[in-house]
Amino acid sequence: MELRVLKYFLEVARQGNITKAAEAMNVTQPTLSRQLKDLEWELGEKLFVRTNYAIRLTPAGQLLLERAQEIVELSDKTLFDFKVLGDDEISGEISIAAGESKNISFIAECINSLKKDYPKIRYNLYAGDSERVLEKLDKGLFDFAVIFENVDLKKYNCLTVKAVDRWGVIMRRDDELAVKRFIRPADLFDKPVMVSRQALAADLPKWFGDDISRVNVVATLDLAYNGSVLAKQGTGYLMAFDGLVNTGFGSPLCFRPLKPPLTTAMNIVWRKHQQFTKAGELFLNEIRAKL
Repeated sequence: MELRVLKYFLEVARQGNITKAAEAMNVTQPTLSRQLKDLEWELGEKLFVRTNYAIRLTPAGQLLLERAQEIVELSDKTLFDFKVLGDDEISGEISIAAGESKNISFIAECINSLKKDYPKIRYNLYAGDSERVLEKLDKGLFDFAVIFENVDLKKYNCLTVKAVDRWGVIMRRDDELAVKRFIRPADLFDKPVMVSRQALAADLPKWFGDDISRVNVVATLDLAYNGSVLAKQGTGYLMAFDGLVNTGFGSPLCFRPLKPPLTTAMNIVWRKHQQFTKAGELFLNEIRAKL
C-alpha cells in the first residue's frame, strides 16, 4: 500500500468525483481509476460505490478513510520534523490536543514565552475528548495531550497543572433553579441534563453517587458551546466546567457551582520514551519551568 495511492484515495473521497480528484492530483482519470482498483484488489474490499452522479464510500472505504488520514498525517509530520533538523535556528511544529478548559491558558503562557526566543516554532492545537486524543497520541500524531481525568502512568508521562476546573450547571436565568446559589444532586433528579460523554462515564458518578440512576440525560455532547445553544432554548441543564460559556452580564444563561464541590485536574501527558524534536524538548522544559 503506497502513500501516494492513499493520497489519491483521500482526494477521491473528499471530492466524491474521480474526474475532479484526478485534476486536483494532476494525474489522468484512467491512471487514477486504475490505482483505486489496484488498491481495492490489494485490500480485498470494495471501497467505493459508483453512481451516475458521484462516488460514495462503502463501510470498508469509511474504515480506510480514517486510517489513511492518520497515516498521511503521521507521514507529513515525520517529513517536516526531519526537514527542520538541520536548521541553524530552532523551528518545527508542536502538535497539542486538548479538551475544553479555561485553564488551557497555561498552554498559551508556555507558547508565548517560547515565541520570544524561538519565533519559527509553529503550534498545532486540536480539540477532542480524552479517548480520541489519547488514541491519536499513542499513534504519534500528537506530541502532547491535555486531558482532564486520571492518567495511566504505565503508558504516559504526566505533569499536573496546579489550577483545577470547577463543575457547575449552566441554565437559563429565568429557570426555577437559577435562584439557588449552589446546585445539589437532588435538584437535578428527573431534570433534563446535558453533559459530555466523558463526564457521564467518569465525573458524574462521583458526584451523584448511588443516585446516578435518577439523572435524566437527554443529550451528550463534545463541545460546551453546542450545549449552551441547547440550554438557551431550554432543552436541558448543561453540566460543564466554569468559564467555558458566556454567563456574564447580558447573557441569558447563568452558572451555578455544584455542592458538594466537584473539581477536575488538568494533566499534560506524552508517551513514555517519546523522542522529541528540539522544539518539543523546549516546550516540555517550558512547561516544567512554569509548574
